[in-house]
Amino acid sequence: MKKIYYLQTCDTCKRIMKEMDFSEFEKQNIKAEAVTAEQLDEMKELAGSYEVLFSRKARKYKELGLKNQTLTEKDYREYILSDYTFLKRPVVVDGSKVFIGNEKKNLAELAEHLG
Repeated sequence: MKKIYYLQTCDTCKRIMKEMDFSEFEKQNIKAEAVTAEQLDEMKELAGSYEVLFSRKARKYKELGLKNQTLTEKDYREYILSDYTFLKRPVVVDGSKVFIGNEKKNLAELAEHLG
């Protein structure tokens, strides 16, 4: 499977999608088409945990006071499924490889992978 989960209104996602060739990838705007439990579970299998898929930059993270709580894997999963802003983005799935977020190291690995 070749898929990119992104947010259409996110300038960083737009920049990444412009800089790299995702023409062979299925694209899913997570605001218009919510991530399903099955999709999230597939991402978790590749990533190793729900926590690495969870965005601590989401406004609701601070609003809900989550930084003061100890969250479990079940909590991370439920929050991501409840609101698209909790999914770190973009998430690029290419077969058995997953690239999560927009950190420089991750983007460098993704660019190398895409060739």
